[in-house]
Amino acid sequence: MRSIFAIVIAIFVTIAFAFGSCKSGGSPTFCDTSCMKDTLKFIEDKHPLKPYVYIVPNHCLPDTIVWSYSGMGVNRKLQLPDLVGTSVHINKDFIRCIFNDTSYAWLLFNNCDGGRGFYLKIPFNKTKSIKGSNRAINNFDKKFSVSGNLASYIDPGNIFVEDMTTGKSAMMTFGKDIQPDYANIHNTIDSVNITSDRIWVKVKIDDEWKEKEKKIELK
Repeated sequence: MRSIFAIVIAIFVTIAFAFGSCKSGGSPTFCDTSCMKDTLKFIEDKHPLKPYVYIVPNHCLPDTIVWSYSGMGVNRKLQLPDLVGTSVHINKDFIRCIFNDTSYAWLLFNNCDGGRGFYLKIPFNKTKSIKGSNRAINNFDKKFSVSGNLASYIDPGNIFVEDMTTGKSAMMTFGKDIQPDYANIHNTIDSVNITSDRIWVKVKIDDEWKEKEKKIELK
């Protein structure tokens, strides 16, 4: 009888531990955080040199970015956590890669743990460095509408837009430091609608939701 009781207790402890482990992150899950086992491959098949970007997993997490093209002569490799400043969970349905010939590849994605947005502007030229943001406004978020050719990010007082194919950019100021929590962006940025000629944002300023809008010209 005691052995049966001990088994029942062990089962309840195991279940409690499992639920506790699931909640330990403290942030809502943005997308499926299942183990990443397979390499994500992005290849521009329509280009004669077939530029590509691979994301290679390790221990269930995206680990290494590999990129090159036919004739480049070398695979460039860097650790993804080093580039974005943290380990992330990536889901294939919440990441995309935009190739700008063999000049750059743009990688846009959201962390499945909490939904924080990232982008990386990855040059194929070995003398140029990678640029990126861990404050990206990506349209994987259902409340963020951003035209497909645009990348966007915020800082404490502004929102920025760049055309991924031309490099032309624009910005709009909020008029005040909104002190955003980038890991919980909807606390300060409710929704966004961005096109090549307009930025519209619903933003919290001084504890009040306000709508900001600006006609823009990408330059």
